[in-house]
Amino acid sequence: MPYSKYPLISAEEAASNIPSGATVAFSGFSSAGAAKAVPRAIAKQARSFHGRGEAYRIRVLTGGSTGKSIDEELAGAEAISWRAPYQSSPILRRQINRGEVEYIDMHLSHVPQMVANGFFGKLDFAVIEATEITPDGRVFLTTSIGSSPTFLKHAERVIIEINPYHSMRLREIADIAIMPSPSHRSPIQIHDPLARIGHSYAAVDPRKIIGIVENQEPDLMASFEPPSASSKKIAEHITRFLLEEIRTGRLPEKLLPFEAGIGDISNGVVSTLGKNEEIPPFQMYTEVLLDSLVSLMEKGRVLGASATALTVDPETLKGIYENMDFFVPRILLRSQEFSNNPGIIRRLGVIAMNTALEVDLYGNTNSTHVCGTDLMNGIGGSMDFSRNGYISFIMCPSISKGGKISNVVPMCSHVDNTEHSVSIIVTDQGLADMRGLGPAQRAKNIIEKCAHPAYRPYLHRYLEKARKGHLRHNLQQCFELHNNFLEYGAMLPDLDLAGLERP
Repeated sequence: MPYSKYPLISAEEAASNIPSGATVAFSGFSSAGAAKAVPRAIAKQARSFHGRGEAYRIRVLTGGSTGKSIDEELAGAEAISWRAPYQSSPILRRQINRGEVEYIDMHLSHVPQMVANGFFGKLDFAVIEATEITPDGRVFLTTSIGSSPTFLKHAERVIIEINPYHSMRLREIADIAIMPSPSHRSPIQIHDPLARIGHSYAAVDPRKIIGIVENQEPDLMASFEPPSASSKKIAEHITRFLLEEIRTGRLPEKLLPFEAGIGDISNGVVSTLGKNEEIPPFQMYTEVLLDSLVSLMEKGRVLGASATALTVDPETLKGIYENMDFFVPRILLRSQEFSNNPGIIRRLGVIAMNTALEVDLYGNTNSTHVCGTDLMNGIGGSMDFSRNGYISFIMCPSISKGGKISNVVPMCSHVDNTEHSVSIIVTDQGLADMRGLGPAQRAKNIIEKCAHPAYRPYLHRYLEKARKGHLRHNLQQCFELHNNFLEYGAMLPDLDLAGLERP
């Protein structure tokens, strides 16, 4: 065995080393490359403790969200006391919103530095999925890099899940580096999305290894839905905008690289853009490699992609593994402190496309909290890109829940992305280009081009009655739509929803 130097242990034995109160970092970015057997064993252990009336909860740290194998398993066992930096688990979300789990929502590019400098306190354990670990401590990761290299370096004890389900050739698309601490940082030599600066492996001190757990499970990645009618309309608006930017010379004919966040809207928009032959073939400098990008790559529409994780469904991943000769020169997986690095994003002129729950009349956006209080998932890495992109698109449907919700509101109930970081708002209704516009013009554009027609009269009346100032607002009325929804189940209770066009 390539890891015969290290003891082979069961997942249950690995879990028995982890006491209640420990801070445990797991590999995984979405469900890609997530540890599987050990977190499941920790959840089983927690249930056993709870059954005896004993407390057992741990602090959980990852690179991004992790899906079923970590968050769902551990939250289902009530085994999480603290969580950072991002999650997408329905069970964990409810626990966070009930105040049962302390949740730290943060930019994903900041995670490695926070760990390295001890801002989260001591990192007790790291549980990392890999295809191989060598006697000298080289760890070859699976379908995500994320923050695993930093976790391996700074954790006091390490458990490796060896998973032969994954292709050993994944190391050929890995480009792993760790940022030195300030003030010892040199310029990062990435001037093209596929430029390499690191190694094919992460490193760990072999003396830290508790043992090896064998597991052969695929990533538990859910398939994305086909592009919705709303996503297609959003993509059409963005396509027309990009073609006009190329025509006027504000974008080069050889397009700048794109970034697209996680989710059905982003996946649908990228798919629609890529199929439009008027859009030149393009590269991606992004956080995750989506299913749609793989098929576009095979058709020559996407020339290459840099990301930190392969967030594709099992069939797509199988296709990549069967055709690695084609994909190895076209895909690069980096540590998230590089995939999401603001300096690189700005240098490359990345065109950022991310989603929001709601946008307000001046271009502020809320991506994380329903009615300002209830967490959905978190900011993730979207703000790393939108704040630093050459052009920043924020996308959302104009209405939700059959028209009961307007996603364009007078004032966002929570702000993740300020008006200063957003260039373009796009909904199924249209596109509002806010570059160079003052607040009054921004508000007019957003109402007329992005809001659903059923909500435009209300939004115009709001502005007319608002207190005059650089920004026009009525502080007694600015959250009336949100309050209506909480009280009556609809933002405009008297609105006839029967004739609304569904996005």
